[in-house]
Amino acid sequence: MSNDPQKNAEKKQRPPIVVVMGHVDHGKTTLLDHIRKASVAAREAGGITQAVGAYEIVRNGRKITFIDTPGHEAFSAMRSRGAQAADLAILVVAADEGVKPQTKEAIKILEDTKTPFVVAINKIDKTNGNIDKAKNDLMGASVFLEGYGGSVSYQGISAKSGDGVDALLDLVLLAADMEDLSYDPTAPASGYILEARRDPRRGLEVSAIVKNGTLRRGDKIQTQSAEGKVKILEDFLGHVADSLEPSAPAIVIGFENLPVIGEEFSVGESINCKHSSVTKGISDVWKVGGGKANGQELNLLLKASDAGSLEALAAVLSGIGEKDQKGIAIVDKSVGDITDSDVKTALATGATIVGFKNRVEKGAQNFAEAQGLAIVTSKIVYEIADAVAEFLAGKRGPQAVGKFEILAVFNQEKLDKQLVGGRVMEGIIRGKASFDMLRKTESGAEEPAGSGKILSLREKKSELTQAEKGKEIGVLVNSPATIKIGDVLVVKK
Repeated sequence: MSNDPQKNAEKKQRPPIVVVMGHVDHGKTTLLDHIRKASVAAREAGGITQAVGAYEIVRNGRKITFIDTPGHEAFSAMRSRGAQAADLAILVVAADEGVKPQTKEAIKILEDTKTPFVVAINKIDKTNGNIDKAKNDLMGASVFLEGYGGSVSYQGISAKSGDGVDALLDLVLLAADMEDLSYDPTAPASGYILEARRDPRRGLEVSAIVKNGTLRRGDKIQTQSAEGKVKILEDFLGHVADSLEPSAPAIVIGFENLPVIGEEFSVGESINCKHSSVTKGISDVWKVGGGKANGQELNLLLKASDAGSLEALAAVLSGIGEKDQKGIAIVDKSVGDITDSDVKTALATGATIVGFKNRVEKGAQNFAEAQGLAIVTSKIVYEIADAVAEFLAGKRGPQAVGKFEILAVFNQEKLDKQLVGGRVMEGIIRGKASFDMLRKTESGAEEPAGSGKILSLREKKSELTQAEKGKEIGVLVNSPATIKIGDVLVVKK
């Protein structure tokens, strides 16, 4: 802190920004829910905007800001950024389980970021809860508690009943006093980007937390990757605000492109802005696992509700590819709902669409169903991981029931009604079935060339419901790709 009395006079105390960390299922979310309901209920707690990822409470007349970070292992980068943006942390350790893998990861993050923290030993109400085990485990992880040879404060709690939570919050305020947190209200505003998403109604919506200065509506705002003007400024409850001071969570609308989460923002004249948006184009094809970017086992197009979820989705899919030594190529990834444009991109690249915490537009859903295109969506990252693993293992999606070799092409004036002729090579071909198209390369290998749907089967002037192996027929198909002689249609159920 400066020794200049004039500069010190300009400084004002600010509330602590606190991140809660710990192993999955150790009660982090339950603790946050209890704190939020108990302390924010008088100020419309039920209306908290979920996109913010941060909220304020009041304890003994003093504000505390909490950053909510996901608990699943795929969100480790987000947890790390949460610690960097926070002044203090609460490390939650379950009394019945002690230190677990994600507890150790959290401890390392706190050490690397030099973030002061207090420990909450949770689930003291459980019959098999063992506070001494948790304390000993923490010592083994080089976290030395008060009374156990160290200076780290701790409190036994039950996040479920709320027992001990008030005392824990008092510890947080005491730790904040030790840090002497302050800010300069006259300085240009600065802080961190917590989340970025594309709202279908409001456009680019960015969640941030102010660390210094005062953020005002109308300010020019920028990060290393994005810039814009604060057109709409809202507090953590979604209320419109003219200005927000540290350590306030904020929703900002006005960025021209999505900033990268974890970046520092500032206001004022434009800095060297690289515009490296989190959204990557189709030309940015990258691979995970043991496969190759070309001829891989599974092409994926990723869409997520926000930038953090997109990052986590890519991380968990990377883990699947590495574990199973299978190839996964991500041909496109972006933030937002799944649209017609995504379906067209997926069809052109032979990709499966994977959506996380977003919705599929009705037109896109109908288009995908008509083309036999698979879309995997869920609000739970575990379910997406399982579904993609099943696709890799060949257990998911429509199974091939027949193969049809193209011997002649008759009419291709419209791609949605191409008339071709050929022979059933294997199995049975039925009308209204979807297909994947294979085409031979110069080396003789077969590679995906598109997909589509069979509209009808014809033999001379008669329409068929199905055709068996060896039969030569005409087929009317709908496909965005032009079918060529020699192509093979792999027909699915």
